[in-house]
This record gives sequence, structure tokens and C-alpha cells, in this order.
Amino acid sequence: MDIIFLGKLEASTIIGIYDWERETKQSIVLDIEMAFDIKKAAETDDIIHTLDYKAVSERIVSFVEQSNYYLVEKLIEEISKVLLTEFNTPWVKITLNKKGAISRAKDVGIVIERGIK
Repeated sequence: MDIIFLGKLEASTIIGIYDWERETKQSIVLDIEMAFDIKKAAETDDIIHTLDYKAVSERIVSFVEQSNYYLVEKLIEEISKVLLTEFNTPWVKITLNKKGAISRAKDVGIVIERGIK
């Protein structure tokens, strides 16, 4: 299995359960790994045969910035659905970091793996 990845992709969104979180956008950071067979792209040297990571990054940033969820669990699950359905990747691993969510921790977040069944 080949992996295409995006590291430290940043976006701002309304996320959280507290009143102040419902009014102020917060930054999240995503690390995304996506399974994709790159053999044909390597043979042809043509982008139409691979996963366009620029298109993926633009779509995910747009999705996150337009979202308005209470829980990071919901946000990360919806991101995985976008990747699996819109980009025809059979498997994804996503790390969502909500930096500063806890005052005594630099990083806090979730890691999920999802695949098409």
C-alpha cells in the first residue's frame, strides 16, 4: 500500500462546548495519511493518475473552516468521510490536534483510522 500524506495542515474553525468556543475560531492542526496506488502515476508521470494533495488540502481546509461542531470527535469523523468518498482513497489515518485545549498540555487531540468497507 502506498501512502500520500499531508503534515501539519492548519485550519481555523468554531469547535468546542464552552460559550467562548462558540464565538471564537480556534486553530486545529491535521496530519493526514491516505492510501493510494501510485504505480500508474509513476509509470505515466501524469497527475491524473494520483491523489492530488493540493486539491485534498484545499478541500479539507475549506470543509474545516466552514464547519461548526461541538466535538473534535465529530469533526475528525466528518473529515474522514470527505477523504474516503470524494477522493477515492480506501484508507485514511488522521491526527487532529486542538492545540491549547488544555492549559497544562501543549497538544491534545485524536487519531483515527478509517477505511471503506
